[in-house]
Amino acid sequence: MHIRSYEDADEAAVIALWEACGLTRPENDPRKDIARKVAVQRELFLVGTLEGRIVASVMVGYEGHRGWINYLAVAPAVRLRGCGRLLMAEVERRLTAVGCPKINLQVRTSNAAVIEFYRRIGFAQDDVIAFGKRLVDDSARA
Repeated sequence: MHIRSYEDADEAAVIALWEACGLTRPENDPRKDIARKVAVQRELFLVGTLEGRIVASVMVGYEGHRGWINYLAVAPAVRLRGCGRLLMAEVERRLTAVGCPKINLQVRTSNAAVIEFYRRIGFAQDDVIAFGKRLVDDSARA
């Protein structure tokens, strides 16, 4: 798998990937999420390709305290081939290079396979409660 930064021409393929992986939600317009990401740390929005096709993606953020992982996706047809592991290794490399001391991420409690994936690559559950507050509801699409 070849890993590179997201390009504008990737939008449709990335959204199709997220939909195939069940990552899209009505309250999160994927086009708006992509536009927001490319406006901030565009270089930390990565895609993985096989034979020219996008088969993986991840949005990464770093605000000087913690790195954050969002939208990690691997196409169902290529899962269990190491694509997710390779993508996360590149994330760790890039975050380490900018001095990031820790990565945080959130996984839905119902997603046992993804929880196990993160455990296998060295992540542990923190003793925290995640809170969120929606400032913009994308489900009210124009």
